[in-house]
Amino acid sequence: MHGCHLLSIEVITYGASQMITPVLLQDGNECILVDCGYPDSIPQLAQAVADAGFTLERITKIIATHHDIDHIGSLGALKRMLPNADIIAHEIEAPYLEGTLKSQRQAQAESTLHELPREAVPGAEQFIALLASVEKAAVDRQVRHGDVLPWCGGVEVVHTPGHMSGHISLYLPASRTMIAGDAVVIEEGELRIANPQYTLDLEEAVASVRRLMSYEIDTLICYHGGCFQGDVQEALRDLASRY
Repeated sequence: MHGCHLLSIEVITYGASQMITPVLLQDGNECILVDCGYPDSIPQLAQAVADAGFTLERITKIIATHHDIDHIGSLGALKRMLPNADIIAHEIEAPYLEGTLKSQRQAQAESTLHELPREAVPGAEQFIALLASVEKAAVDRQVRHGDVLPWCGGVEVVHTPGHMSGHISLYLPASRTMIAGDAVVIEEGELRIANPQYTLDLEEAVASVRRLMSYEIDTLICYHGGCFQGDVQEALRDLASRY
């Protein structure tokens, strides 16, 4: 039996509350976690998994959509807890997750440090140090666009770069569900580009929105915003037309 469970987790960052939405896919004995939250968020993740009727110990695979801290901050700790759980990521993302390349977000923050007003520099340096401190984890399986993972009737890897170069979304054709990661987010009920001012390549991000339009999607799940309510294709077309 297949299942797709949204794991809504409330986190406090920089004094503000926000919701993130990892996803748990269940297929027989396989439990596949898509993204895992900030560093030190395993207790909240465990509770969300329990609310869905599972335990962390059931997880057999962890898919990282990309290496932003809110998506993989707890990945290293999870791997230590679950040494037999395979980590899956796009081949571009693997060296960043494993620490052989510096985080793209860290490099971006460092490149703009000299542009900041003096009073903003300490906070930026603190953010850079936080990014550098994220525990690394070895990737067990590297994937590319079009690869199909053998769960839930087939999980198609959709390369959706822009937000980060190796960002992936996941398409489940059996249920016409797209797990979008940060390819798009929901803000005030609308689809938007995730933090366009921090997107590494805005042109690629918009192209990724158009790539999503080529799939038949009934259910669109965003890491920031949860499940989109409305006509997905129309919302994607509207978003792409703004750029």
